[in-house]
Amino acid sequence: MFENLTNKFEEIFSSLKKAPSLDEKQVDEGLRGIRQALLEADVSLDVAKAFIEKVKPKALGQEIIRSTSPGDMVVKIVYDELVSLLGDSNADINLNAVPPVPMMLVGLQGSGKTTTTAKLAKFLESNKKKKVMMVSLDIYRPAAQEQLRSLGEQNNILTLPIIEGQQPADICQRAISAASLNGADVILFDTAGRTQIDLQMMSEIKQIENIINPAETILVADSLTGQVAASVAKEFKSTVNLSGIILTRADGDARGGAAVSMKYISEVPIKFLGIGEKIDNFEAFHPERIANRILGMGDIVSLVEKAAQDLGEEKIKQAEENLKKGQFSMEDYLTQLRQMKKMGGIEGIMSFMPGVSKIKSQMDSAGIDESIITKNEAIILSMTKKERENPKIIDGSRKKRIANGSGTDPATINKLLKQFKMMSEMMKKMSKGNLKGMSDKGIPPELFNQLK
Repeated sequence: MFENLTNKFEEIFSSLKKAPSLDEKQVDEGLRGIRQALLEADVSLDVAKAFIEKVKPKALGQEIIRSTSPGDMVVKIVYDELVSLLGDSNADINLNAVPPVPMMLVGLQGSGKTTTTAKLAKFLESNKKKKVMMVSLDIYRPAAQEQLRSLGEQNNILTLPIIEGQQPADICQRAISAASLNGADVILFDTAGRTQIDLQMMSEIKQIENIINPAETILVADSLTGQVAASVAKEFKSTVNLSGIILTRADGDARGGAAVSMKYISEVPIKFLGIGEKIDNFEAFHPERIANRILGMGDIVSLVEKAAQDLGEEKIKQAEENLKKGQFSMEDYLTQLRQMKKMGGIEGIMSFMPGVSKIKSQMDSAGIDESIITKNEAIILSMTKKERENPKIIDGSRKKRIANGSGTDPATINKLLKQFKMMSEMMKKMSKGNLKGMSDKGIPPELFNQLK
């Protein structure tokens, strides 16, 4: 996510930070680079222009010119303005209404509205402890209602039973009664989309809005459509009381133009990001964290939250206990590998790390790729329980057996054992509070060498 924009910003800031002092010409050159980077990322021209107009007077201020670290001060100014552009702070979902709280999801066909309805329902049940009922109002797209029902069944989320031939207005009335009877806290209405905005579509959405009086009307927009997504948001806002935006396929958007432009153009906050196909590939939108990612500063808070969400409290407590004792077993390593796969593999985790482009270039030049996780998992699964508990007993004959079982070779087994030894030593240091050698600018050199 935001890969192109991040790479450009890192190049520009690297140049600015190298200068012992900055004059007006250097600042102008840097700002021209930033403007060009925004435009190449499919950020609207108006947005790019407004952004530079806010940054420029601050970047040319006397405190910058005279600063001992002018490059860092320019980065701070760009960061602050980027956070402001993205929305200042996280806009939480509005649940302040008498249950069942109605919410309406709108958007064009193909934006991922139905899948997003299920993701939002799962988020509300898991994170807000609310019972949710999902309702499909899409009577036009073949099997649309069936798709939502199926998603509900797969994820144990309540859905309104389908009655063939019923119109959206009647479905709304039935849903409100059914939600109350079933003790639902929230009703999510998945409205019909069209291939383009038309009068009939907007008229129907307006009618539904008048019937259910939603606490939230959320636009589901495809991040990959860039400026088109921002203009769609503006169109919907002119018809209904749009309160928030969910950007789908954000993980596939290397440019990031939609996320940067959306709040400024629509004057509506982005509330969530869809970052994959699975039901839990969904996260709250935090402007300051996204700004950190765009500027190559990483997003460790989101990474920790993501890991905690996937692991669960019991496993986290066990990991903490092991860390305090300085213990790290091959079973722990297997858990970490599986966790990495859940979180998008090496690349998924690296996208949250500071200096992401530097780390990626290190990995590319060393030939490190996602296959390392799969190979190492297969190797550990080919070990006996005793071998996992005490890898020191793995001799030549055992390596040969493990290699045969995992479809690898003894040389690959040796690499894994070296990685494990290095990680065990790091864990022991961390348990004693000794973090020497743990770098915030990339992979620790010793461990990086063992990955090769």
